[in-house]
Amino acid sequence: MSREVLLLVDALAREKNVDKEIVFGALESALASATKKRFVDEADVRVSIDRQTGEYESFRRWQVTDDETFETPDLHIKQVEAQKQIPDIQLDEFIEEPLESIDFGRIGAQAAKQVIFQKIRDAEREQILADFMEREEHLISGTIKRIERGSAIVEFGKIEALLPRDQMIPKENLRVGDRVRAYLLRVDRTVRGPQIILSRITPEFLTKLFELEVPEIEEGLLEIVSASRDPGSRAKIAVRTHDQRLDPIGTCVGMRGSRVQAVTNELAGERVDIILWSEDPATSVINALAPAEVTSIVVDEDRHSMDVVVEEENLAQAIGRGGQNVRLASELTGWEINLMTVEQSTEKNEQEFSKIRDLFVAKLDVDEEVADILVQEGFNTLEEVAYVPLDEMLAIESFDEATVNELRSRARNSLLTSAIVNEELVEHGIEDLLKIDGMDEDTARTLASKGVGTQEQLADLDGDELIEMTGMDSERANQLIMTARAPWFA
Repeated sequence: MSREVLLLVDALAREKNVDKEIVFGALESALASATKKRFVDEADVRVSIDRQTGEYESFRRWQVTDDETFETPDLHIKQVEAQKQIPDIQLDEFIEEPLESIDFGRIGAQAAKQVIFQKIRDAEREQILADFMEREEHLISGTIKRIERGSAIVEFGKIEALLPRDQMIPKENLRVGDRVRAYLLRVDRTVRGPQIILSRITPEFLTKLFELEVPEIEEGLLEIVSASRDPGSRAKIAVRTHDQRLDPIGTCVGMRGSRVQAVTNELAGERVDIILWSEDPATSVINALAPAEVTSIVVDEDRHSMDVVVEEENLAQAIGRGGQNVRLASELTGWEINLMTVEQSTEKNEQEFSKIRDLFVAKLDVDEEVADILVQEGFNTLEEVAYVPLDEMLAIESFDEATVNELRSRARNSLLTSAIVNEELVEHGIEDLLKIDGMDEDTARTLASKGVGTQEQLADLDGDELIEMTGMDSERANQLIMTARAPWFA
């Protein structure tokens, strides 16, 4: 029988042009699979074939695990039990006991071949996929081989990939036999081997299509900085040139719109706006909102947002149908865009002016006239009043040196008082918060400084609020809140 094994391995290795070791491994898997059928319960079986003689041995084995991860006695054994047999055995190693080997003739050469062929196909597929991934090709062109539950199986070369229904452009009707392009989104590892997942809705697909149509991009003369899409409806790309003699927008549009039209046709009629990217974020936002005309723009670096003011008659155009234009512009530039009319902007400015004036009146103990002067001169915080260079405040015509020094002194005293109060709040809150399992001192201080100083106050938060306050991940945030709420259910 051992000779039969060696002959089979040799014949299959030559027939399939693969290494003998792959065939030996596949045959061991086939024998182990057949041996498992002896057991009513689940079992882990290992078969070892001697590469020289063809003789083989069978073993049933149990993986060594600790008490916490111990799952089933059919497949696992606790470390303390395993150490009675092998004193120095480690976690994740195996305890084995010999089994009577199944007769090779019982599973038959044909059954073994099926397993071996599948293993070989898997190995070939892995190699083809590895070669493909090494080339870093992301734009796939293939044929739809079949449709399964609304998703398409796309064949290109010897590889099959999955184009899920939710990665297809809405309302497009793909059929078996259609040629289709898509973007390689990711590779999922499944029990059946690697599965390539494609997408036709990701912004990267749009970028790759332009790279295909515009040779200047591949040559490095032109660059697509970012892209945003409402698949099947509208898209925006931001481009810049590395050669000042080149018109980036005209180059992407092509002669009589041929290049952009080719991309639009591939995207089921999706309209593409091409905008000029700028080093200045405000300019990029203004370009991204085109064709709407912007009256003024205010940048808030801290919040990474911009207040964009447009005339009343331009507001609907700037927003777009269903908010499409402003949403795409925001995704393209990476800035939060707050659109408003001139009237709304004036009202907001007045509210902010009033808020800052009231702060100065309360904290600096001055009248509204003095507070108005500070706001009009561009002062927005107590820190600015306290610590801007003295010369800047002395340049204010309405204030003499004595007034300036007094204002700076009052601002510093107010800030010091607030810091002391906040420190007391933090120290007071930490003690109660630190009683919560999973809480650490830094998180407790952060929460206390933001007015959450007790377990009860933490319990009243929801996950999103806690994440916004601390920046922690959602899993930990939800766990801390549930721990804080435990007394509710006691």
